[in-house]
Amino acid sequence: MTGSPVFARDEVLPFGKVPMEGKLPARKAIPALFAELDFQQATQAYLWALPLVSYAQMQNETYGTLGAKRNDLVLYTTWKDKLGILTANATTPYIIGFAELDKSGPLVIDLPAGATAGSVTDFWQRSVVGLGQTGPDKGKGGKYLILPPGAEAPADTNGYYVAQSATNNVLMGFRVLDPAPENGKAIIGAIKVYPYSQRDNASPVRLLTAGGKDWSGTQPDGMAYWQRLHDIIQREPVEERDRFYMAMLANLGIEKGKPFNPDERQRKALQQGAAGGKLLAQANTLAKRFPNVRHWPDRHWEYALFIKDPSQRVENFDQLWERAAWFYEAVGNSKGMVSSTPGLGQAYLGAYTDKNDAWLDGGKNYRLHIAANPPARQFWSLTLYDTDTRRFVENSMQKSDVSSREKLRKNSDGSVDLYFGPTAPAGKESNWVQTEPGKHWFAYLRLYAPTEAYFEKSWKMDDIEALH
Repeated sequence: MTGSPVFARDEVLPFGKVPMEGKLPARKAIPALFAELDFQQATQAYLWALPLVSYAQMQNETYGTLGAKRNDLVLYTTWKDKLGILTANATTPYIIGFAELDKSGPLVIDLPAGATAGSVTDFWQRSVVGLGQTGPDKGKGGKYLILPPGAEAPADTNGYYVAQSATNNVLMGFRVLDPAPENGKAIIGAIKVYPYSQRDNASPVRLLTAGGKDWSGTQPDGMAYWQRLHDIIQREPVEERDRFYMAMLANLGIEKGKPFNPDERQRKALQQGAAGGKLLAQANTLAKRFPNVRHWPDRHWEYALFIKDPSQRVENFDQLWERAAWFYEAVGNSKGMVSSTPGLGQAYLGAYTDKNDAWLDGGKNYRLHIAANPPARQFWSLTLYDTDTRRFVENSMQKSDVSSREKLRKNSDGSVDLYFGPTAPAGKESNWVQTEPGKHWFAYLRLYAPTEAYFEKSWKMDDIEALH
């Protein structure tokens, strides 16, 4: 048969119709297919890079806005200071700092004894080693020696807990769980951080506060996301598991050892990829489709942290989508945050919708009934977050949570009713968190030292219920 090519059909794909010439895409369809390929690579790279960009953003803000340097520690105690941290706990103090192991060499963290919980995590937010009650010191304190990627341990490591990071940059962070302010202050004042090479004449750690400054650890939107990714890629080794993603990024103008200067095609793909990637991240996080995601099958409370091990690794793959879900909405990970031992660590449950499976709306009023005797040996807290920023809901009260450490109004049976909405119900202000009309929110229930009743599911939490 001679003459013009035969258009057998149009292929209908998720991104639209593709005109065909026989069994091949029409020549005129090729540019659109390549544009789609670029877009898909950008969205997948966005999701893959979430934990790395998140830490890079937080480090950039810590150095720039808060004025800290490597090996400094920043103390976050007030609502305002913690506002920049993704899904921070509003109840306990945080002490967070960044180290750059390629510059310091092996680093010593001298942690005092006390009720603390935390970890050192690499920039892919994998735990390098736990600290405090859920670390090898088990709350008794000790010296940790953190090695750079590929470095050999010094000859003399007697008396150290030795761990090696896969990245040059690491985050050091922990929380003080002791409710007595004087005990917490003593713990914080005794921490030491210094290069191993300076162990005989180490300088005191520089401890700063956020000082009420406006800062944000939320991953940036648009081209700023890719700029942050490009910058941190220059400072980190490429792992074997990530080489295909690095190929995608190279196609989009982001390469190790080269300046960030995308051409028009690449810039368009990156801009669209950042927008599409964020939507995919929101779906993957706020409407998780992992199996057995709900703690109670007939309730909407989900496991917020669905990474089985802080290494992010299971038998045959790394948990890419579970990782993307958690690190879009939160920062940090340790074994203590996924405790399976009654009386140790923490449990995190998230609620992203109400009883009727509708998004939680800052313009509506809600009630949450908490049955008596919540399964937490230390304490429990309920915190609200803005779905767009994943930071505390902002309100005139400068208060985004309630906890068992407060004087809450209880029912006669010991249960508690909490309220969320723009205005407080009369006489129940102590049990209320203010929300903002026009914004959506989600909630975390944290159980510190969860008890058998949590793991056995003999204690059950109600869903958040809209009030009409």
